Amino acid sequence: MNEMITSAKLTDRKANKVRKRESRKREIAKSAINALKLYGYARTTLRDIAAQSDLSLGSLHYYFEDKDELLIYCVRQYKGDFVKAIAASVDGISAPSDVRAAFCKALAQTIIDEAELHRLWYDIRNQAMFDKTFVPVITEIEEQLIRMMSPLAETRAEQEILYLRFDGSFRYLLQLYLTGTPRSSEEMTALFEVVSL
Repeated sequence: MNEMITSAKLTDRKANKVRKRESRKREIAKSAINALKLYGYARTTLRDIAAQSDLSLGSLHYYFEDKDELLIYCVRQYKGDFVKAIAASVDGISAPSDVRAAFCKALAQTIIDEAELHRLWYDIRNQAMFDKTFVPVITEIEEQLIRMMSPLAETRAEQEILYLRFDGSFRYLLQLYLTGTPRSSEEMTALFEVVSL
């Protein structure tokens, strides 16, 4: 009986330690994203991230082996949140035209609210063409983005085509927003609605 209690306590301690470590990694990732948004992948160093996180470089290495591992963690976290937010925007809506309108409006709003984060996504996606380290996470995230099209398209082929159309439009509108010639939320929403047809 005592062995079972001791084993359960050890299991609980281990699980608690894993939860605390994961929580700390998420906190570090939030700070790292701030540095990455400002400087981009190529110009951000682990020292920049450590400074943003109020950690020593050694402490940062305790949680992440290198900048690439940290960046992959950050991109997974924020793109996962993005996909959830877009899904939530159409949750409970049944009419296809209303689903399309809500989906497109949410895409436009996220350009306004999170432009620097989306810039980081395109930065890392381009980096994957030069550095195979990033290919698995890009593939994983693009798969999520393709599945995100399911409220608007039934088949896998339709979802892929729609993703490609949205991605090109999104990147273009993001570029306009970041270079000081933004379209209004209404204009972006209208463009996305045309793309979604």
